[in-house]
This record gives sequence, C-alpha cells and structure tokens, in this order.
Amino acid sequence: MREVVAVDAEPWLVVGLGNPGPSYAGNRHNAGFLVLDVLAARAGGRFKAHRSRADVVEGRLAGNRVVLARPRSFMNESGGPVKALAGFFKTPVERLVVVHDELDVPFGAVRLKRGGGDNGHNGLRSITRSLASKEYLRVRFGVGRPPGRMDAAAFVLKDFSAAERGELELNVERAADAVERLMSADLAAAQNEFHAL
Repeated sequence: MREVVAVDAEPWLVVGLGNPGPSYAGNRHNAGFLVLDVLAARAGGRFKAHRSRADVVEGRLAGNRVVLARPRSFMNESGGPVKALAGFFKTPVERLVVVHDELDVPFGAVRLKRGGGDNGHNGLRSITRSLASKEYLRVRFGVGRPPGRMDAAAFVLKDFSAAERGELELNVERAADAVERLMSADLAAAQNEFHAL
C-alpha cells in the first residue's frame, strides 16, 4: 500500500513594510522589517533578492510553508512587489499577512485584523490598490501618536526613542509570535490572545 503524502496548500505570504537602506533602518516606519528579521531567524533562512523587487526567505513557520518578504521599493510603492509575489507564489489574498507600523495603536501593543481602511498608511494604500482587495490580514505594530503638534509623517520617519528601544526587542518578538499564531489559528482566536496583552 502506497503512503499518501499530504501536499501543502499555497504558502502563506508574510510581508513586512519599511523603507530600504541604512538611513531608515531604525525608523518607526520600519517596524515591519524588524518583525520579518525575527521571523526569518526563526525559519532558519536568510533574505535573498527575488525578481519581484523584494528580498525573500522561503521556509516553514507554525507548521506551514511560508514566504517572508521585504519589498525593496519605498513604502508608498509596496503594492507592486506584493502583487508580484502573490502571483509568483500563487498565494490567495486570505493567506497574505502584512506587518506594519500603526499610529493609532499604543507603543508596544499588537493588533490583528483583516481588511478595513488604510488609515492614511501609504504602504497599505499601495497594496490595496495593487491587489484590488482590502481583505488581507494585518499585524499592526503600535508606535503611538506623535508628541504635541509633530507631523505624523515626520514622526514615523524618526528612529525609536531611547526609552522605546529598551522595550523594542520584546515588542518585535510579540509581533512575530502574532504572525505565527495567525498561521496556526483563526483570526478571532489570535485576536483574543494578543489583544488582551
């Protein structure tokens, strides 16, 4: 009798948003890249250039095939690489997770959702336009609101403060945990777990 080997479904595609280049590396806007670095280490892979204008790691997380991707485009042009990746890996929109910074979530908190508006986030706006769908999963990494009258765009392009950097590693690990939980449980269960923190 022949053994039946289960074939994996389409891989999950997890995209971390940020801006390329060392001058942006520590910015709040690059929270998605920080989370993807942790996930790549967990998957035991190193990012390699892909023809989709993104750097990718293919591996396994939470028992699932996964493609981790960091677009090489600037944030407001993220949609092109994401659409190219989804097409290349045949990933349906319901298996796409986008990790991004979120002004309306307090620093240190992680919030999960599917769909919704872009809340002024240019990376999400670009992805939604390119995919012609809002129905992808989002892992929202809280960076909090800017102090005083500081412009939000200027705030997200500044590095995390010294006080924030003291907690940053733990928060990034928690966001990476949330990504893995989304791949192994339904959205409501993952929300119950992470929104309580």
